Amino acid sequence: MSEAERNDGDQPAGSEPPVRASAPDALSGLEDVPLNDRAAPGDRARQIHDGILAAILEHRLHPGTKLGEDEIGTIYGVSRTIVRSALQSLTHEGIVVIEKNRGAFVARPSMTEAVEVFEARKLIEATIARRAAERCDAEGLHDLKDHVLRERQAAARGDDHTAIRLSGEFHLAIARIADHRTYADFLRELVARSSLIILLYRRQKAQVCGTDDHVDLAEAIGRGDAERASSLMLHHLDEIETGLDLVVAAQPALPLASILKGH
Repeated sequence: MSEAERNDGDQPAGSEPPVRASAPDALSGLEDVPLNDRAAPGDRARQIHDGILAAILEHRLHPGTKLGEDEIGTIYGVSRTIVRSALQSLTHEGIVVIEKNRGAFVARPSMTEAVEVFEARKLIEATIARRAAERCDAEGLHDLKDHVLRERQAAARGDDHTAIRLSGEFHLAIARIADHRTYADFLRELVARSSLIILLYRRQKAQVCGTDDHVDLAEAIGRGDAERASSLMLHHLDEIETGLDLVVAAQPALPLASILKGH
């Protein structure tokens, strides 16, 4: 590859390009995979975007992790311009936050945001499940059942990261069957944000999105039972939310004098 091809936009001609290296400790959740050297800068940014997103979906990259442009550029062997483009895209999706003079970090959703995300998921996914049941064919049902099988196989071999990612992607598989691109785009963002919420607020270290619920959903969708599919989806999301600690403990009201006097 020529020097001109290596220069991604913010390196002076003749400067040394970033070299690939193993991920630093702070970013150990990122996939250390080489990018396609012939891909356009936009495609390379998308690969980085997808790599960070996969690490979040698999609970390998945690809320609050600093995403240094130089570190990510070294991991993937690209310039800061390409890394910055990927981070900006993730920022627009609410998955990354960029703080002035501090850099980019994996988002830490507040309790209020967590409640809002699950409210939005219930509104959207109840309709998605209903549409999927109305449109599901034999191929779609096979894909859902195969997806659940892969979830169970990952859990059985102790591959928790893959099992967690597949759990989230099951919901996206239903959205594909529903064939509503706008809902699917919204849901993709909401599922990623849900992964961060679950990491922050789950009550116990357990897989929150159970495969039994997924089996029931797949069967209802396969039968074309739109109402049951919608009802099961709402119940399923309620169970996930119930497994989170999203209740702020009420503070006892004390007289101002007691507060200021320290007793």
